[in-house]
Parts: sequence; structure tokens; C-alpha cells
Amino acid sequence: MLRLTPILLAIAYAVVMYRISVWRTHRELDAKSTELADPALKRMTDRLAAALEIDRVPVYIYEIDPVNGLAAPDGRIFITRGFYRKFNNGEVSAEEMASVIAHELGHVALGHARKRMIDFSGQNALRAALMMLLNRFIPFIGAWIANMLTHLLASRLSRGDEYEADEYAAALLTKAGIGIGPQKSLFHKLEDLTQQRAGVVPAWLMSHPKTDERIAALEALEQRWGAADR
Repeated sequence: MLRLTPILLAIAYAVVMYRISVWRTHRELDAKSTELADPALKRMTDRLAAALEIDRVPVYIYEIDPVNGLAAPDGRIFITRGFYRKFNNGEVSAEEMASVIAHELGHVALGHARKRMIDFSGQNALRAALMMLLNRFIPFIGAWIANMLTHLLASRLSRGDEYEADEYAAALLTKAGIGIGPQKSLFHKLEDLTQQRAGVVPAWLMSHPKTDERIAALEALEQRWGAADR
């Protein structure tokens, strides 16, 4: 039983962290967001809603500056004020904003948003268990190894989710008559933004696959769909 104690403690820690994370996320988003009321973007979300055969797709503005889009565990879709500002300045088109919304809808539909909260807690549990185990055999550097391993696991899971959400968005945008083009053009713009900021990666690209790889995946998807139609 004593041998299992570190694992049981890690599991209990994961459960507590999960509940705290959900509570903090909901509180933060509720306090700093309002529903988007932009006519041009509403026309885009109405097209997405029609493609999904639902009444509407509500989107919220999250009052922070970094350029980002996110899906909350409760299914709500958020665009940051910084991203919306890019749209108002003409740097991002309505169709490109729709591609972000479609991508986040993909995270919701595929269960990624809720899973990520669980993954976050599971990663903390794994990290804690690995630290306890490795520190017994490799003092001092055990914690570093545990952090590295959990980071690699999290990055791999995140990249897989992004590709899946990209594919979902591509299908939804195609069905809505918007097409995949805005997805690809937005990826190019975000890469340009990265270069303009002297290598500082925009928040929306954090832990995501490389931009050229995502574009290549979309182009491969277009080719498969084109071949299926022939």
C-alpha cells in the first residue's frame, strides 16, 4: 500500500487541480467577456450556424490584448479583444475571423476543450508522480526530467488536437460556402506577425503545429476531397 501512496496522492492532486482550473477559467471568462455584436461577423457566424443546422453560433469578446481564439470547457467560443482589433483595423478579414471561430467550434465538437482541462490535471498528476519516483533514483534532476517528459506529452497531444480542429473547420467552412482559403491566408498572416515581432510567437500559435505544416495538411485535404469528387 505504501508503494501506491505517491500514485494515489497524485490522482487526488489531479482531481483538486481539475476543479480549481475549471472554476478559475469560468470566473475569468465571465468577468472579462461580453457577447460579440458585430454585423459583419454575425453574417459569418450565421453561415456557420446554417451549415451546422443550429439557430446561431454565439461568440464572445475576451478583454485581453494577445491575439488569440479559444474554446472554453463549457462550449463557449471566445475571440480576444486583440484579435478583434486586428479585424477592425482591416488586418484580418471577416472570412479569416470565421475560420478562427470554425476552428474553435472544432475543439468543442471534438471534445478537445473539456479534454484539455482534464489533460492539464492529468499532466500535473503525471508530473507529481514522476517527480516522486525519479527523485528517489536521480536526486536534483528528477524534477527537471519529469517536467520535460510531461511537456513533450502535452505538446504532442496539443498538436494532434490542432490538426483535427483544422480539418473540422475546413469541412465546416466548405459547407458554409466560405471555403478553406481564409484558413490558409490567416496562417500566412500569423506567421508574418511572428516575424514582425522579432521571433516572439503570437499567443494563438503557442503549442500549435508549424504554420507551413498546417497549410500543407489543408492542401492535402483539398486534394483528397477533389479526388473524391471526381
